[in-house]
Amino acid sequence: MDGTGAEDTCRIDHEKVAARDGERVGWRHKAIPPELWGLTVAEVRERRPRLSQLPTPLLTLSRSALDANLRVMADWCAARGLDLAPHGKTTMAPQLWAEQLDAGAWAITVANPFQLAVALEFGVSRAMVANSVISPLALRWIADELAADRDLRVLVWADSPDTVDLMHDALAAHVGASGSRPPIDVLVERGGAGGRTGARDLDTALATAERVVASPHLRLAGVGGYEGALAHDSDAHSRDVVRGYLRDMVEVHERLAADGRYEVEVPVVTAGGSAYFDVVDEVMSPLVATGTRVVLRSGAYVVHDDGFYRHVSPLGEEPRSGGPGFRSAMHAWVRVSSQPEPGLALFDAGKRDLPFDEGLPEVQLRRPRAAGDTPSPVTGVQVTALNDQHGFLRWDGDADLRIGDELRLGLSHPCTAMDKWTLVPVVDDADAADPVVVDLVRTWF
Repeated sequence: MDGTGAEDTCRIDHEKVAARDGERVGWRHKAIPPELWGLTVAEVRERRPRLSQLPTPLLTLSRSALDANLRVMADWCAARGLDLAPHGKTTMAPQLWAEQLDAGAWAITVANPFQLAVALEFGVSRAMVANSVISPLALRWIADELAADRDLRVLVWADSPDTVDLMHDALAAHVGASGSRPPIDVLVERGGAGGRTGARDLDTALATAERVVASPHLRLAGVGGYEGALAHDSDAHSRDVVRGYLRDMVEVHERLAADGRYEVEVPVVTAGGSAYFDVVDEVMSPLVATGTRVVLRSGAYVVHDDGFYRHVSPLGEEPRSGGPGFRSAMHAWVRVSSQPEPGLALFDAGKRDLPFDEGLPEVQLRRPRAAGDTPSPVTGVQVTALNDQHGFLRWDGDADLRIGDELRLGLSHPCTAMDKWTLVPVVDDADAADPVVVDLVRTWF
């Protein structure tokens, strides 16, 4: 691939994705009850089991919310001329990646060589590794994959001349000095003070780019960065910090473009996690008119949440960008297992089942005990702690909770929810009295 505007469509092997329909479910899938063991995913889907037939604890996804979030993000990007390479690490679910690509995503982003291997196994034809790759083993493998499939494009990052030197030396030892194999595309990563990786100043970024250009095994393709490590709120100060950082990224890009250093026809400038992509639009969308491909890497949007992203996302509970917002597609279902003292109950899920790094779950609904009853909201009850396999519920005064009650919990941070489940049931309507399971999503963590 030459990095031109002709490479519009990123492919994925839909047949390989669909092949998971033939996988048999069993004891290793904690979301599946014994009476369904031995069936294939397709057979479970055809049976359309009810939520009441599945065990607790349980994580589910909502089909209607997933569909809505895919449409909202695709429309938002299209209206602004921005491309999207959703971060696959959020779900590590090729089935959901395929839906994102079918909705118009330009590529799939991953964080490391293992995740890249999953993407390539499922036929993803354009992948961005939003990180430096310095392992000689990984670099040799990427070089071999590019040589075997000339339609494949892999973009990686580098934030220092030393990083580039390590990449060059590993590839030169593997493919020879001539550079006869396709080069690996490299984006110069600009960082910010107190942030994550990335060149901390303009001179280091430019020196990194010069090292890339000097290597026949690498190709300078753009500038990348991650603003989410610099702020953690949606207030004006946080957004100003992000805005300043993005301008530093643009400065690197404009210097490289003015000096004619890019080795692709259409350079890529990429930022935008799931919290500040509206600021990326504000600062970087003018680059689109100059022939630059501006790529967001938002990954959490497809699942969204009832916690951190609900509050901080531009399209969260109070959309800052206008139009429809995202809906949380993930919920946990737990059962009250003990009431050992007044004002305290415990349920049957903990850190091994539920995310907790960006806030504890919130109690939303009690599922009905009798057929035909409707779910009822639960108020005044809070999750105060999680052990490995237990959750703590506390309240002041009276709470109508009983041992055996099943509760729906809202969750925060899809990245650390999905990684705890190898098979995730998808329900038609999480608000229904007894939702129907319409699919199962396989993850690869």
